[in-house]
Amino acid sequence: MSAAESTGRYVDIHAHFTVPSTAEERVRTWQAMLGQGIYFPEPHEWSVERTLSYMDSSGTAMQLLSNVPDSLPALRASNDYGATLVQDHPSRFGLLAALPTDDPSAALTEARRARNVLGADGFAVTTNYHGVHLGDESLAPLWKQLDEWDSVVFVHPDARRPPTLDHPAPLYEVAFDTARTVFDMVFRKTFARHPGITFVIAHCGGAFPALTGRLRLLGNESWVPQGITAHDIDAQVSSLYVDTAATAFPQSLLPAVATVGADHIVYGSDWGAPCTTEASAEANRSSLGHCGALSSREADGVRDRALDLFPGAALRIAGSTDL
Repeated sequence: MSAAESTGRYVDIHAHFTVPSTAEERVRTWQAMLGQGIYFPEPHEWSVERTLSYMDSSGTAMQLLSNVPDSLPALRASNDYGATLVQDHPSRFGLLAALPTDDPSAALTEARRARNVLGADGFAVTTNYHGVHLGDESLAPLWKQLDEWDSVVFVHPDARRPPTLDHPAPLYEVAFDTARTVFDMVFRKTFARHPGITFVIAHCGGAFPALTGRLRLLGNESWVPQGITAHDIDAQVSSLYVDTAATAFPQSLLPAVATVGADHIVYGSDWGAPCTTEASAEANRSSLGHCGALSSREADGVRDRALDLFPGAALRIAGSTDL
């Protein structure tokens, strides 16, 4: 029995944080979101206290925190702050260090710093960072290094994209952004070439599980450049993990089960994102065990599966006297 199972608590692989900021900085960020058609009612502020309070009320043992700012200085500062959160609350938080995947050299440097200096539990990347998708050939050295480390890499879509058809990107465009990136990596055999990396795809994989059948059917047709066989597709996508953030419902879970298997689904809440409220996070968490897409045994497995992926985090929970 794992540390989380013994306490009946969740381990959350998909939780966000932001660095401390001034009221003026938060207003500027809010105004930028309004300009992108994302009409949040007020500026967003993340706090340790509110997060820990929600974790206690929801039965969450640990959150694996991620944040991928859009500049290298901000990204490094965010990783530094994330590391202090883990130092201050080692049994409650883990760090998925952000990598600037638009600059392969900088990404490698930051990965080594995050692992060797900050003690990060894993890494977080954005599907499309400043126009560079994760399947880009320039990232081969980064994947090679992370493969050698047997790293866990959390893949999150770019929620800062412009609105689509006047609808804010976090509503559904992020799901297609995720699918585009995952399928590009499949065609380029990124996952096949780096079996040592455990990739966890946010939001039940976005649209990619539901579209995998179409790819299997058509991916090797004569009109498809650099086609790929159904066997190769299956081998790659079955190695992926997906989380349940904002997607713990049959419409998302059933395609994910069919594509990656119930044993490759991990719990995610999307806590800390401006678009996540306590009510929406709780509705999603409650649905996981009651929507019928998973058996009770499968739903229980989702709850703490992240600890199988992060043994260091599991040891921190097991060694805690707080649980």
